[in-house]
Amino acid sequence: MSSAIQRTTRQSPYKMRLVIDQIRGKDVNEALGLLRFSKKLAAKQIEKVLNSAVANAEFKSREGNEPVDVDTLYISHAIVNEGPALRRFMPAAQGRATPIRKRTSHVEIILDAREEKKGNR
Repeated sequence: MSSAIQRTTRQSPYKMRLVIDQIRGKDVNEALGLLRFSKKLAAKQIEKVLNSAVANAEFKSREGNEPVDVDTLYISHAIVNEGPALRRFMPAAQGRATPIRKRTSHVEIILDAREEKKGNR
């Protein structure tokens, strides 16, 4: 089991969740294919986190002297939480200022290995 976290991604959590919901529970290779051809900006950010989680799994297996097959990895846990919002102000009519909240996200992906099927019936 390995994980990767990206904090304060400059994209709103709502937009990120639209993409992360598509890949939750899928195999790593299938998820990377979906993310690579998605038109959404959030897909690029999530793809970076997923690649980092795969690299962490490979490193962890080398450190522990345990074999890991990347093809058996799947996304067991993927969430997007809200990060701190950048507060900006925009000029409005009659000398007023209206607040703008530029939202950020925390992306967390945890990978796990699927159990190999033993024998065909």
